[in-house]
Amino acid sequence: MIRINVVNDRNSFNLFLDFPYKLYKNDSNYVPELRIAQRDILDKKKNPFFQHAEAEYFIAIDDNGKTVGRIAAITNDKYVEHWNENYGFFGFFECINDQEVANALFDSALNWLQEKGIDGLYGPMNPSTNDQCGTLIDGFDTPPYIMMIHNKDYYQTLLDNYGFSKKMDLFCYHLIRNEVPQKLLDLAKKIEERLSKNGIVIRKVNFKDIKNETRKIHHIYNKAWEKNWGFVPMTPTEFEKLVKELKIVTTPDLVYIVEDNGEPVAFVACLPNINEVTIKIRNGRLLPFNIFRLIGFKKKVKSVRVLTLGLIEKYRKTGIDACLYAKSYEGAKKMGYEEAEGSWILENNVMMNRALQNIGGRVYKKYRIYQYNFNDNK
Repeated sequence: MIRINVVNDRNSFNLFLDFPYKLYKNDSNYVPELRIAQRDILDKKKNPFFQHAEAEYFIAIDDNGKTVGRIAAITNDKYVEHWNENYGFFGFFECINDQEVANALFDSALNWLQEKGIDGLYGPMNPSTNDQCGTLIDGFDTPPYIMMIHNKDYYQTLLDNYGFSKKMDLFCYHLIRNEVPQKLLDLAKKIEERLSKNGIVIRKVNFKDIKNETRKIHHIYNKAWEKNWGFVPMTPTEFEKLVKELKIVTTPDLVYIVEDNGEPVAFVACLPNINEVTIKIRNGRLLPFNIFRLIGFKKKVKSVRVLTLGLIEKYRKTGIDACLYAKSYEGAKKMGYEEAEGSWILENNVMMNRALQNIGGRVYKKYRIYQYNFNDNK
């Protein structure tokens, strides 16, 4: 018999945190999350996400007292406010290949959300679309890039059997540096020259003035994605925390901003794929010795992720996106990176999918966001 426990003390929190490291112990394509980062995300007192959200964490325990699954039920006031849709979320789902265990976890999350008066839910979100999200449904043969998910291939079956249905698929594109068409890079240079004559400047983000740069990028971020399904505006505090973390990982050669006569209108941010290093830290612990693996990692890795590229709507057919991809290519080449991932892209985002295909990208991983409507499943 499966018992579901609410995470309400240090011991149960540690069981929740520890479970994935045990579940994926023998999965060579799993990249363990650093424990210090996971604690930071899950800590309701420290993570600014929880200034406008609530969550309850659950763990599944079998007859032998062994942890066999976990899940989080999440509400997000910013999502409800932005979309006027009274939906909640589930996230941080991990489970052995047992439908009974999965059902018990899903029941617990749904019941908690129904008690909150929620009409349905989407997921997985860890804890929102501004973080890791989606269930991997295709592309299990390679490790994920930085800030992307790898999960068991049976999760899709567990979700489908419970009654979840597809809401949206997310695409990941694989790019090889030497396969990017030179003619597109030449075209991007001509577009940039034309843009500059009209007062539109593309430049590196100034890491020495990161406070002001963060304010500009935050403005673009919340404007550029406001109509994309699932988007949740980030508060200044959330965004500042994100930038502070990513600044440690990346370099000015991989982050560019576009200004129209001083007004911020677009940006791109790429991240060296630290997962090439952290995949070797199987227990997720940096201390006492694993921290040395991270020293100089930017020069050790051979790939980079295009984390985000956003343009305020009125600038989307100006060629700025091509210029930003070209700048990212140049930065990655300078750093010696050979491959890249563009991720993730909504399946219905025609312009971004076309742009990545035009520079030689191919879809090599797919993730799925699921939905469950309480009224439809009564």
